[in-house]
Amino acid sequence: GDKAFAQFLTDEIKEEKKIQKHKSLPKVSGGWELEVHGTEAKLVRKIAGEKITVTFNINNSIPPSAEEDTQEQQKPDEQEPELTSTPNFVVEVIKDDTKQTLVLDCHYPEDEIGNEGEEESDIFTIREVSFQPTGEADWKDTNYTLNTDSLDWALYDHLMDFLADRGVDNTFADELIELSTALEHQEYIKFLEDLKSFVKCQ
Repeated sequence: GDKAFAQFLTDEIKEEKKIQKHKSLPKVSGGWELEVHGTEAKLVRKIAGEKITVTFNINNSIPPSAEEDTQEQQKPDEQEPELTSTPNFVVEVIKDDTKQTLVLDCHYPEDEIGNEGEEESDIFTIREVSFQPTGEADWKDTNYTLNTDSLDWALYDHLMDFLADRGVDNTFADELIELSTALEHQEYIKFLEDLKSFVKCQ
């Protein structure tokens, strides 16, 4: 059984490498620096008096696909639909002269992906906003967290503009999907390779 499993993994790795779009991770335009720690990635950008960091984790970032519906129509020789990684991401804005960090929790709404028709709509939304003490690893539940579900639209728009002025806009969000998808694929291939070594290990 293990031999067959290892063989299957070898073929699978070959296939995945064939469809891998990026041999190295795509860059995000606008002067963002990328740090990757396993499945977590961090983009950092400094502008006058501020540091902006965007953090995301590729685990569980691929939305469940509606496989049940598509199974029948799919012809055997057709490529599988491309998987896209749309992780939640957290934007932190740190101003040099305050001890507080503004934290904006953003995500890609599932129904927005692929609705290219409406120019107006943003491809990501802000879910929560809070202040956290700068430099503290653990965020406190005691800090007020603003949930955007019941937010005044004008305030919400200002928050989106605030992010856009710092380089977090639709273009950025698109490039983040691209980066995250490439990173997810890279990690998946690495996982298959580790699994293969593990299975072959006597």
